[in-house]
Amino acid sequence: MILKGKQLTVDFLRAKCKEHNLKVTPQRAAIFEELQMSNDHPSADVIYRRVKKIFPYISFDTVYRTLITFDKIGIITVVEGYGEPKRFDSNFETHHHFRCLKCNTIMDFWDESYDNIDIPEKLNKQCTVLNKKVILEGICEECRKKIL
Repeated sequence: MILKGKQLTVDFLRAKCKEHNLKVTPQRAAIFEELQMSNDHPSADVIYRRVKKIFPYISFDTVYRTLITFDKIGIITVVEGYGEPKRFDSNFETHHHFRCLKCNTIMDFWDESYDNIDIPEKLNKQCTVLNKKVILEGICEECRKKIL
């Protein structure tokens, strides 16, 4: 598993919440900290089960809405679920993803050639591209070992 790069701090959480007139509740802080400790691009359900150990009465809805809010205010990004539940990523370093088609593991990878990919001229005329992410799909090493 390729580990994440920089970790965001609670000060970053406080600043972003203040910027968007949100309170830093203990539940929000726990969700944020759980995301920072994970390197597996967890789903809302996984985060919910982890945070529930600290806050037994927290609801799934609270966790899900918090994750979506974090995405909207720039604390995390959503890694689309491709028909599966949405997954969340707190790594803001420029990076890309590999997704295993068998076990749905999502791994980060870094490659400057993907960072510098050219936008097709036709698309550049029609749209303003704000972000470039490459997602490669295939079979991960663990699943490949099981096949062989």
